[in-house]
Order: sequence, then C-alpha cells, then structure tokens
Amino acid sequence: MSNHPQPGTELLDGVSGEELFSVNMGLTYRDFLVLPGFIDFNPSDVELDTKLSKNISLKRPLMSSPMDTVTESEMAIAQALMGGIGIIHYNNTIEEQLEQVRKVKRFENGFIKDPVLLSPEHTVADLDDVKEKHGFSGIPITEDGTANTKLVGIVTNRDVDFEQDRSTKLGKVMTKELITANQGISLKEANDILRTSKKGKLPIVDKQGKLVALICRSDLKKNKEFPHASKDDTKRLRVGAAISTLPESLERVSLLSQIGVDVIIIDSAQGNSSYQIEMIQFIKKNYPSIDVIAGNVVTQGQAANLIAAGADGLRIGMGPGSICITQDTMAVGRAQATAVYKTAHYASKHGVPVIADGGISNIGDIANALAIGASMCMMGSMFAGTKEAPGEYFYENGIRLKRYRGMASLEAMNKGGDKRYFSESQKIKVAQGVSGYVVDKGSVLNLIPYLVQGLKQSFQDMGFRNVTDLHTALRAGRVRFERRTESAQAQGSVHGLYSYTKPSMRVE
Repeated sequence: MSNHPQPGTELLDGVSGEELFSVNMGLTYRDFLVLPGFIDFNPSDVELDTKLSKNISLKRPLMSSPMDTVTESEMAIAQALMGGIGIIHYNNTIEEQLEQVRKVKRFENGFIKDPVLLSPEHTVADLDDVKEKHGFSGIPITEDGTANTKLVGIVTNRDVDFEQDRSTKLGKVMTKELITANQGISLKEANDILRTSKKGKLPIVDKQGKLVALICRSDLKKNKEFPHASKDDTKRLRVGAAISTLPESLERVSLLSQIGVDVIIIDSAQGNSSYQIEMIQFIKKNYPSIDVIAGNVVTQGQAANLIAAGADGLRIGMGPGSICITQDTMAVGRAQATAVYKTAHYASKHGVPVIADGGISNIGDIANALAIGASMCMMGSMFAGTKEAPGEYFYENGIRLKRYRGMASLEAMNKGGDKRYFSESQKIKVAQGVSGYVVDKGSVLNLIPYLVQGLKQSFQDMGFRNVTDLHTALRAGRVRFERRTESAQAQGSVHGLYSYTKPSMRVE
C-alpha cells in the first residue's frame, strides 16, 4: 500500500480564493502565490484546452490583443496555428480590417471556398501582384477570371520562375492538364488524391467544370506541423476582429460576418455602457452565429449588465497594461488580479468565460490568471516586438527594437484609437496610454511553445492536469493561495548576486 498522500487529502494550508480576495484591497498577480499541490503526472500530461467564449474552444489559453502594434494578419495566423487566436484591431478602414481577416481565413484551409482566380488574359505581372498581396502564387485560371466560368488551367511558381517577360499572358504558361476532383468529395478522399498525385493543389469542380473549391498540399504539411491549430468547422483558421460602439461598426459587423469572422470583440476601455449593451443586442439578434466578447470590465456589476445583454465572453482589465496610464490619469480601474477573480466568480455561474487582459509579463502571471478563474489570457506587450507583430525593426544603442504603443496613446488616438472611448469629437485629447519600444523577441512560433511548456510545468506544481479541473477546485476552495509581502516578492525573485544573466523572452 502506497504511503503517498492522495490528492484532496492534504491538510488545507493557506487560504481559498474567496478568502484571498475578501480583503478590501486590490491585488495584482505578484501579490500572492498558489500553494503547491500533489504531483502524480508529468508536464506532458497537462492539457491546456479552454473556452474562449460560450461556443468556441481552443487548445491554448493565449491570445493577442487588438492593438495596431500587435495584431494584424501575420500575428493572427501564428496565434491560430499555435492553438490560440489573434484579434485584428480596428485602427484602420473597414476594408483594411476585412482584408486582414481574409488573409487569416485563406491561409490554411481544408476546402478553400473563395480562392483567388485569374484569367488566361491576365499576365505574369498580375500573378506577381497576387503573390505580393496574398503571399501565395498557385492560382487557378478560369475562362474570365471568375467562378462563373469553367476552370481551364492553373499557374504555379514552376510555370513562371524563369519567365523574363512579365507581360506574358498566363494562357501561354499555365498548366492545362489538370488532376481535379468532383464536388462532394470528402476532405480525406481529396487529401488522398493530393498524396498520390504529388500535385501542389487539387481543384474541386462541379458538373459544368466550374471551380467550387481548392485544396493545397501545403495545408496537409501545416496540419502535421501544427496539430493544435485553432480551426472552424470548415478547417479554416480562427480569427477575431475588434469593433467599437460607434455607428460605423454596424457596417463592420455585417461585412465581417460575410467573410467568416469567428468572434467579435467590442473594444471599449469601459464596457459598462448603454452603447455597448445596444451593440451586443444588435449583433446577437442579427448575427447569432458570431460569438461576442464584451468589455472591458473589472467589477461584478459591470459583468452582470453585459452578460444580461447576451455577451458570450468578457474581457477583464482597466489600466494594468504596461503602456496604459488609465489608473493614474482617470483614477478609475481596479487591480488586475482582484478584477479577474471577482468577475470570473460571477461569470462562471452563467457559463461565461473571462479573458484576463493586461498586466502579464511572464509565465507566472499567466498561471496566476488561470488559477483565479480566467479561461484565456490576452497579451499585448508579451507579443509586441515579435517577428509577426506589425512594424519594422530598428536599432538603438545596439539593441534591436520595435515600436509598441497603447491604443489610448496620442499617436494611436490620432489614427482612430479614440473610438474605444465614449466622448464627443473634441480638439483636446487626454491620453490614457503611452508609446514606447520593446526588444526583439524573435518569432511567436518559437515564443508560444516556450510559454506553453512553462505553463504545463506550473500546472504540474499546482497539481492540476487541465484548466477545467483547476477552475472546479478553485470554486470548491481546494486551490490554496497565500499573500506575500514586498520583501517576500523580492526574495522570490533574483537577489543577492553581484551580477547575473537575465533570462530572455527571445527563443531561437
């Protein structure tokens, strides 16, 4: 008979989440620790599946913030490939945001329902333009360049790589002998044809010979390389988009729904407003298939209003971001850990997941956010400075940097970021954020596996195999916490050394 204690039979030390946050004082992630649990599994046994919203589940509890220096299509693609999701910002025109979402939905598919098409009369230069704009060059050719006429060929890099005259018409260089499949074929059968034919693309045609879909060999490879990728029911990558509560967002939502956006985030600095409630109700009535994440909120009262309006998820945080000065400037907000616990405690009773947004700078912060009830962690500074973040690198004092700015900084507001604040048009703008620079972190495709592995090890130390069990134990008072003093925080970090090499977030 084993002498090891069994999980759940340990003497209860520390305090429960309810006791920890019952003090009339705001706490941040650094103000407490989760006490260790019982280990009878390896980190590889930890599953990080979680809920983004009522109807959307993801493999990883990580997502990138809708900021114009953090998330556009390249970041959103990387996030989805790694099991999370990216939210395209709205500091742009409607068409610019739509194009960013389209790039994500087209990037990896089972059946590509709306492939880019050209005609035999288009030129190699037109193909070059498509490649520059969309990042791919294997283009089906139909009689008139639309889906309304027959498929007559396909053009790939192999057909044009050595073509010096870029004005040559595609009809002269396209491959005309095609292997196709008939409409109605299953994805598995189509993949089998791709494997045996060794072709790069497989056109799917109807009885009239018109192209109805396309399957790419590269997608088969991506499925193997990224087994946790976030995909919708048609095997397209998942992506979200931010909107404001202004009237122009009504058109944004309509057009975003047409191109298959998975989730809408209403991006307001203070989400408890009649404007946001009306927007939630409008979207749920007219586009019921789209999940709506509302916010930002920090109190149970705010959460209650938005959940009653129909929100499928909540975004939590007001002022904790590294580039946010709302709490200093407006004297309104809440310490982030307290905000997450209180709102998650209420929202869990209604089956609504919450997203911890802001104040996360390392793996421990992510683990703490999940331990106190968050289902997802939204990050700005964590993913800013990566290869996939918008903007160009530059050097200052020999350090490779990228720009990072708050959506409430004067720079961002002048471009449209002030849409997230409820105020009349006015000449005087009061900044609630700053602009700055962050160090190059390398690629998100390397950074996220590092974060995930650290998070799995944290779950092992806490004694939980998955997010669901962690949250169940939290509500039952079995996750135990302890406050720590400033001196305990200092002792828990690096101290007492003459010098040391600081661990880098950049993962090669």
